[in-house]
Amino acid sequence: MNILVMAPQPFYIERGTPIAVSLLLRALCEAGHKVDLLTYPEGEDVEIDGLRICRVHKVPFIKHVPIGFSWQKLLYDFLMVFKMVGLVRNNRYQVIHAVEESVFITLMMLPFVPARLVYDMDSSMADQLVEKWKALHMLAPVFDWFEYQAIKRSDLVLPVCKALAEKARRHCPDRKMYLLEDVALESEEQPDDSEDIRIELGIEGLIAVYVGNLEHYQGIDLLLQAMEKLLAEPKLHLVIIGGSQDDVRDYRNKAEQMSISGNVHLLGPRPVGQLMYYLKQADILVSPRTKGKNTPMKIYSYMASGKPVLATDISSHTQVLDSDCACLVKADGESIASGLKTLLDNEEMRDRLGKAAAARAATNHTYEAFRNKLLDAYRYLDSL
Repeated sequence: MNILVMAPQPFYIERGTPIAVSLLLRALCEAGHKVDLLTYPEGEDVEIDGLRICRVHKVPFIKHVPIGFSWQKLLYDFLMVFKMVGLVRNNRYQVIHAVEESVFITLMMLPFVPARLVYDMDSSMADQLVEKWKALHMLAPVFDWFEYQAIKRSDLVLPVCKALAEKARRHCPDRKMYLLEDVALESEEQPDDSEDIRIELGIEGLIAVYVGNLEHYQGIDLLLQAMEKLLAEPKLHLVIIGGSQDDVRDYRNKAEQMSISGNVHLLGPRPVGQLMYYLKQADILVSPRTKGKNTPMKIYSYMASGKPVLATDISSHTQVLDSDCACLVKADGESIASGLKTLLDNEEMRDRLGKAAAARAATNHTYEAFRNKLLDAYRYLDSL
């Protein structure tokens, strides 16, 4: 089929949704589909046979599009409308695959385009807006109505996690859906100059590793509070990988002020292709996230690494993790400290949880599993 994928994000950059979009493009093109991608100007081109990347024009005064809803994102979404008009006028698309809020742009075009609509529900825009700005709580029913329209008018809905699938079913119980969860990322070949964290930092003892951005909802403050409570456990070191330069600097300063900088190491970002190499150097992997419904993509790689996972018991985590394969704790510094102490003192538990998580990831969260579910969904679409 001739497919237009609408991706309202920078592409390609190494963060959650763009990584998921790259897997989507790879799977569709490998299946022989011809794919045009409409996306933002920020990011690197990728070479995939059968893929053409189309970008909206760069706005000179926008240097960077931050994570989450922003005025920069809103402006580029507006520009996507005009770019999309030209694309649908000059190409005969059988399918428009709309990621996140681009489904609303696509709904405006549907009366003029004889194409099937796939809603790639990577998040709930209604929930995101209310979570970010509490003052919008009164408008939640309005946002939910727009989300309902998107689900109702789509030919196929692809929620990325169970929580979103449940919400979509509440809106439209009869709408066809395929749960399309993220996957553990594949590792590139280990480079000759690989960074050995333990040697580089002179660490003796166990290492807890966090990987990801350092936005407030990720719970890094709680993690630092936990490390402060574990000062009597000098054998534990926390290594944080990821974050912008400003965030890394701020948290380094905070660790110094809390007198835990000797046991807390912020490395900054590392290549996604080497993620598994860094995860395997950990003794414990942590995700102290405080809110959200989507499962962080890193959780699947955490699981596949075979290392024990400590995560907060919010729905972002518990729709994938349970007590059989992870140490789940409340989202506060004291509970995280207690969970870390339990894992520190129990090697058998660490080994058991790591093996159980790896087995689950190997069954449900590989690229092959993702591709098979996606292509099953497209076979259904082709049968309509």
